Amino acid sequence: MAEITSLTQSSIDRQNILNNPFAIEKLQETIGLVGFQWKGCPVFLKQQVADFLEVDVRTIERYLSTHGEELEKNGYTLLKGKSLKDFKHLSKLADINVGQSAQSLGIFNFKSVLNLAMLLTESEKAKIIRSRILSIVIDTIAHKSGGRTKYINQRDEDYLPAAFQEENYRKQFTDAVDKYIHAPKWKYGKYTNLVYESIFKENAKEYKKILNLAAKEKVRDTLYAEVLDLIASFEAGLAAELETKAGELGRPLTAQEANTTFIRFAEQPLFKPLIIKARTKMASRDLCFRDALHSKLEAYIQSVPESDFERFLGEKSKDLKERINENIAVFKRLKDK
Repeated sequence: MAEITSLTQSSIDRQNILNNPFAIEKLQETIGLVGFQWKGCPVFLKQQVADFLEVDVRTIERYLSTHGEELEKNGYTLLKGKSLKDFKHLSKLADINVGQSAQSLGIFNFKSVLNLAMLLTESEKAKIIRSRILSIVIDTIAHKSGGRTKYINQRDEDYLPAAFQEENYRKQFTDAVDKYIHAPKWKYGKYTNLVYESIFKENAKEYKKILNLAAKEKVRDTLYAEVLDLIASFEAGLAAELETKAGELGRPLTAQEANTTFIRFAEQPLFKPLIIKARTKMASRDLCFRDALHSKLEAYIQSVPESDFERFLGEKSKDLKERINENIAVFKRLKDK
């Protein structure tokens, strides 16, 4: 999880927190900020936010000038026209002075106030809030995932079908390596690592170190469904490619010939968008949910969308054992086909 200081510097770390609806809900219960109800949600005027964060209004305006796009993305709104007129009418009824002659008025929702608190470097109050935010985010993810963030990928409803499919293609791949490549037994590990390196630039040993996996823990048990799908595509395609090449030669491939075949296969343009997608999801999710940085994929890191928090922590997410028990009849039928 991000350090307190990095929240002021990293838009990705800030957005990962603001996209987490479970943490936001908990923070609303604990921060102690009461606003004016507007369209069913509490909103706050600049002066209220300045008082809360213990800074001058001019400081708030300066951050609106330098980080306006980010704050607007997270709920800061500039009211004009009819919206402003309606807001003025309601605020007058509530005996709140917003300046009836103003031609525009900026209002913050709760998320944009948190956003501002994560940006402010001049406020001691904001620093305290950042510390509280990080504690609640960490606790929320740990609680929602049952304390097993290492295997948070398995809470996704798409994980089991992807894992089952990948296992079938894995068998085709290892059979093809066995039959069509003339090389020592280490060839299975070598060509598996070549698949990993083509997709996420890391071999199994490097990946295990990043996720702090024990020797007996399997890399594939921690991979997201999209990555497993791409690995399955690689394995199925490579198996067919090795078979075709061996048929053309009338014999198994040498290690050098297999390497060349693999490199040509991995460089096919059709894989490029899928590889970029897999790298982005793996690097971004691992940093957010597992606090694991894939340094070779750092350029692919983005903020995790709210839909991913629902996917891995929400109502549809479930522990793997529970998911297996629900679908055991389906998987037995698939296995028998």
